[in-house]
Amino acid sequence: MDKNLTMDKLVNLCKSRGFVFQGSEIYGGFANTWDFGPVGVELKNNIKKAWWKRFVQEDPQTFGVDAAILMNPRVWEASGHVQSFSDPQLDCKSCKYRFRADNLIEEKFKDVDVEVMTTEEMQNFIEEHKVKCPHCGNFNWTPVRQFKLMFETSRGTVEGEKDVVYLRPETCQGEYVNFLNVQRTMRAKVPFAIAQIGKSFRNEITPGNFLFRTVEFEQMELQKFCHPKDSMDFYNDYKKRAMDFVCDLGLEKENLRFHDHEKLAHYAKAACDIQYNFPIGWQELNGIHHRGDWDLSRHSEFSGKNMEYLDPFTNEKFLPNVIEYSIGADRLTLAIMSEAYEEEKLENGETRVVMHFKPFLAPFKVAVLPLQKNLSEKAKEVYAVLSKEFMCDYDEAGSIGKRYRRQDEIGTPFCVTIDFDTLEDDTVTVRDRDTMAQERLKIDTIVSYFEKKIKF
Repeated sequence: MDKNLTMDKLVNLCKSRGFVFQGSEIYGGFANTWDFGPVGVELKNNIKKAWWKRFVQEDPQTFGVDAAILMNPRVWEASGHVQSFSDPQLDCKSCKYRFRADNLIEEKFKDVDVEVMTTEEMQNFIEEHKVKCPHCGNFNWTPVRQFKLMFETSRGTVEGEKDVVYLRPETCQGEYVNFLNVQRTMRAKVPFAIAQIGKSFRNEITPGNFLFRTVEFEQMELQKFCHPKDSMDFYNDYKKRAMDFVCDLGLEKENLRFHDHEKLAHYAKAACDIQYNFPIGWQELNGIHHRGDWDLSRHSEFSGKNMEYLDPFTNEKFLPNVIEYSIGADRLTLAIMSEAYEEEKLENGETRVVMHFKPFLAPFKVAVLPLQKNLSEKAKEVYAVLSKEFMCDYDEAGSIGKRYRRQDEIGTPFCVTIDFDTLEDDTVTVRDRDTMAQERLKIDTIVSYFEKKIKF
């Protein structure tokens, strides 16, 4: 990560180069919502593909699902969300802004562990230390109260006869309720995992740190169902696998660390985050949780379905324990962009901004650039060949130097330049983003050349 990087710089680059736009921007925006642009959606999709390849495609005992966002409301009663899914919030009576109490304390008192504080303890701490409103500077608070985080909507067509339903605040319940279906149809034997990538929604106050925390977000997660005696081994295994994965995507070890939870949910046996040193400081990137048999036991109780597993070898019946590994696709995209950003000083005194994405993550793998517009016919032939294999960009506007810089800023690892020699000998110039070195290659060899360079 470039030491000069700030969140404002990253936001400006994202907007100017088509990574991320403010949600509903022409209407003045909509707080804490973001739209991924043409470049950003490719980056995010490549991150999701890499995760799926690593944890589903390459693991014969992991099975994917895509569960419905709207679920039977009883699901959320069983999970405990209806009763207790809330945030400690308070309002400034002077400016009417609302804040999370834990965030207020964390921002001003870095050494205080708010995870172990009750609502009453947060209230007392704010009063004792005279914590002022970050917006208007006054000390004029309402009491700290717990606000529900689930979005509510209704199902039904007759007014007055509609049922309350919820937008899911997490994707994992879709894996739990499909445990029996997946086990039966895939003839899966414990231990096995169910994986999913999907949207979740939380009606929470966010600190306004770009993609870090939003009201609508995408999760990549899996639930490993295992025998209780093996559960800690799988917990430690997924800690390692989760760390290896983000390192393989290009995050540097020095910017990553494990953070074990001291305060655990009543059903949990262990919990750990991997934190990343974002431009806003150390924050959670993903979580690994040992959830015991809480989830299957609750759904068994509330649904009336027996969710015990019968071991075909020992004839033992047991409720599997669950090891959860969850990482936000949006938050990981933010981390990847932060790590990739560099303001590089060149020998001629100029500075170029370059995004050093791993080639398999780059939004565009190759940019095809005709040296002059009268070479566009041949350039489009080359583009047609390459675009069948890779996501490619085509750019013929401006000087070749400016076009190289544009591709550097969106992280394109290779540029293919078509010049007048191309018409004579069917060769092109291939430029490397990171080294800026160039080499001459035959057109009929460049697909295999890029395949070797881009493979994950």
